[in-house]
Amino acid sequence: MFKWLETFKVVYETKNFSKASEILFISQPTVSAQIKQLENEFGTQLFIRSGRKEVLVTPQADILYERAVDLMNDWENLYQAVQTNQQQIIRCVIGASHTFATYVLPSLLIQLQQEFPHIRFSVQMMNSLEVLQAVEHHTVDLGFIEKPLSAPTIKRFSLMEDQLVLAGNLEKGPWLVRENTSGVYYYTKRFLEEKDIDSPVMEIQNNEVIVGLLKQGFGCSLVSERAVEGISHQRLDESYKRNFYLIRRKTSASDDIVKCGEFIYEWSKQQ
Repeated sequence: MFKWLETFKVVYETKNFSKASEILFISQPTVSAQIKQLENEFGTQLFIRSGRKEVLVTPQADILYERAVDLMNDWENLYQAVQTNQQQIIRCVIGASHTFATYVLPSLLIQLQQEFPHIRFSVQMMNSLEVLQAVEHHTVDLGFIEKPLSAPTIKRFSLMEDQLVLAGNLEKGPWLVRENTSGVYYYTKRFLEEKDIDSPVMEIQNNEVIVGLLKQGFGCSLVSERAVEGISHQRLDESYKRNFYLIRRKTSASDDIVKCGEFIYEWSKQQ
């Protein structure tokens, strides 16, 4: 049954039987057979196969996914507890968007390690949408994002503010722009439309690369005020002030993860 659930989880997340078979290193017919066995076990259809590569999920699949991931996580924790006689190590995976990860997270991690020495923290850097999806898929426990994304299974907390500035030489260009799923893209797009700017654009999916180019006098961009030390910049109005957010799942979060979230919220209000 656990093998079927693992296969179901990957198919649900990829919406594709072929991709699932590649990830799981099993044949596509095996994937199809295991999903069929799971559907027979529950007496319900989980995926709608319409002949296209991507399959559609049913409401029953949504319910099973949320419960199955919780069950698999609980089993992993139980397995680790049985396998060791030492105090169980709690793991907390943090997913952070670029600006938060670079300019806020280092000092926060020091505080977290001091406050929760029994928790083993690990960090992944990604854009805001990727953080949200990772928390939804249970691959990240706590997420930090730079735009107010939401989902039915996610709980969001507003942390400190972040002021955006116009950095670099507006006359020379080009515009250095993040990908459209990043937190700052919305503000950049709005700024370009408001100012009727139609300059060349270079998409760069990394904040540090953008800041590095700006420091060398190349291009212009909207970036966090936290990132512009040594860079010529112009402060924008209040409408270009955003929030950082903490997100976690509404269910299945352990007491330790919840306490971490509460600590982070209180810490942010003192910054």
